[in-house]
Amino acid sequence: MRTLLKGIAAAALSAALAASAVAQTKIAIGYTAVTDFAAAFVAKEEGFFKKRGLDAELVLIAINSNIPAALMSNSIQFGGPTPSVFLQAVDGGLDMVAVSGASVSARENAKGGGVVARTGVEIKAPQDFIGKKVGAPGLGAFLHVLFRQWLIEKGVDPRKVTFVEVSFPTMNDVLKGGTVDAVVTADPFMSRMVAAGTGTVAFHYLADLPENKPQILYASTREWAQKNAATVTAFREAIAEGSAFVAANPDKTREHMGKHIKLPPEVLKTVLISKPDASLTVDQLKWWVDVMKGQDMFKTGPDAGTLLMK
Repeated sequence: MRTLLKGIAAAALSAALAASAVAQTKIAIGYTAVTDFAAAFVAKEEGFFKKRGLDAELVLIAINSNIPAALMSNSIQFGGPTPSVFLQAVDGGLDMVAVSGASVSARENAKGGGVVARTGVEIKAPQDFIGKKVGAPGLGAFLHVLFRQWLIEKGVDPRKVTFVEVSFPTMNDVLKGGTVDAVVTADPFMSRMVAAGTGTVAFHYLADLPENKPQILYASTREWAQKNAATVTAFREAIAEGSAFVAANPDKTREHMGKHIKLPPEVLKTVLISKPDASLTVDQLKWWVDVMKGQDMFKTGPDAGTLLMK
């Protein structure tokens, strides 16, 4: 009898485990190779997605501005566009919503991003960018828009600067080859270019801009998010737990990041991790709307109040 009961218990446990495995909801999350996605890397590696019933696949996307298209094609269900890429896509007619924050600007991390001038190109003042060709990791993306905002605040018309799109992984080669005079970039790529002697940091321009503004947010299509509200909630909770982990465990976070942005340990040790923040407000989105309106980046201008899924 005891043997029979043990057998029944074992069978019940096996069935429960099998049911649990079946219950895992598959999701694909699009990211670019920057530290703003640290909370997602941690949530994957520490099992924060899994314990909430999510079988999460992290999908590397070379250029941030390609994320909205990947969302609309359902190649990914969640993606991390910069606010500017997200808002431009919505203004262009794509029906997307923001579902979670990812990272925000922070003064202590300002040196983790900047504009790197090619060795031999002299850029000492903002006005020196006039007539230059500058590479950016996504035209209309976070770093590009904020660099243009910085130029405006320094009295330089950004229309007098030629911008071209250059993905993070190719920046060193493009800069070294002389295709561009400078690149707007961030760590870990910035540190590697400087260490290689390809260029020098002309300005840590992010230090002159406001704090606690979204750098990356997580978005989905409105239709998918509404049909999968429970999955969205589980995703948010996992990102929030990942954010708390990042803040408390920088060394372990770097270890997890290395698996997803493929950096050697010696480089990972020096990389500044973007400030994680899973919260996101309408006011934060509105700040971006106002900045982009000031740069004439919209056809009509989206309503920030309709773009954050409750």
